[in-house]
Amino acid sequence: MTTSSRRRSERAQLDPFDALSGHVPPRDQRDLMAHPFFSLSKSRRVAPIHYKAGGVELQVYAVAEHGMATIWDADVLIWAASQILAAQDRGLPTSRFFRFTPYQLLNGIGRSTGARSYFLIKGALTRLQSTVIRTTIRQGEHWRRQQFSWINEWEELATRGGRVEGMEFVLPEWLYQGIVDRRLVLAIDPNYFRLTGGIERWLYRIARKHAGHQAGGWRFDLKHLHVKSGSLARYSDFALDLRAVARHQPLPGYLLAIERAPGASELLHIRPVEKLCATSPTIRTSGASGIRTSGANPSVHQAHGTQLSLWPAERNRARKDSKEESKSYYLDAGSGDNSLLSGPSRRERGR
Repeated sequence: MTTSSRRRSERAQLDPFDALSGHVPPRDQRDLMAHPFFSLSKSRRVAPIHYKAGGVELQVYAVAEHGMATIWDADVLIWAASQILAAQDRGLPTSRFFRFTPYQLLNGIGRSTGARSYFLIKGALTRLQSTVIRTTIRQGEHWRRQQFSWINEWEELATRGGRVEGMEFVLPEWLYQGIVDRRLVLAIDPNYFRLTGGIERWLYRIARKHAGHQAGGWRFDLKHLHVKSGSLARYSDFALDLRAVARHQPLPGYLLAIERAPGASELLHIRPVEKLCATSPTIRTSGASGIRTSGANPSVHQAHGTQLSLWPAERNRARKDSKEESKSYYLDAGSGDNSLLSGPSRRERGR
């Protein structure tokens, strides 16, 4: 970046926040968990998301060249939120301007730390910056609509020889304020990062946001979930995927069951496993009590309301020595963001 362009950068007006080393408990932002902000597919999505429910409106737009940010790309934002809150816990100042090494980010979200994963970070950051969001969420009584991208700008810091020594990005003010307000953040299970399917990842965030660790859990109308997901899949295919997830029970800390009341549509019942309720006092509920519905239109049950992906082909669970936190990555002239594109999958389970 030239001197003149750096002068115009937000980073010139912000104090940098250097990412923390060591273990940082993962935490997620409630608004991102509850609403359809991300593509659930690893294949490139260009079609926008338009969603409206109650007083909430949002639209998500993608650039054809890069596609919409995916639910795997959102791990970068979860990591950023976790870093900010961990720093606050330690009495350290925070900022929207992040400085970090590829190793810190990859290790923090449970990914392998090889050179290929570094290129996946670049693809994720590109989509996060190029995806445009318009929403009325958290805009007060006048319902102003705000427009932003998940990352305002990002840059890699490399030597002339191609050695990447670090990375930087700037979060939007909307997201940063939603993180520093602790009422809008929830702890999540680290095993979330091991979920490989888009539907599974989205369902876990829905479960964590709405069911929390309430013994009775939460019930959703499947048709309402289809709208709430922002999925491009037909409802029939979406419902098949939900039934498959319920059969396999992959969500850490939650059990899923498909229910059908006489004369009513199918429901997905999400409830926490007993161990989660008894042993996780630091994980808060969504503030609801008892079994609630998701806010779907009134019905009988309410009487009871592939593109480049930041996900490795194989998991690397081995923890590296702390010396690797200074690990450098070299750019291969024969590699590029598009060289690692995988073929599109038929469904959003990402299997």
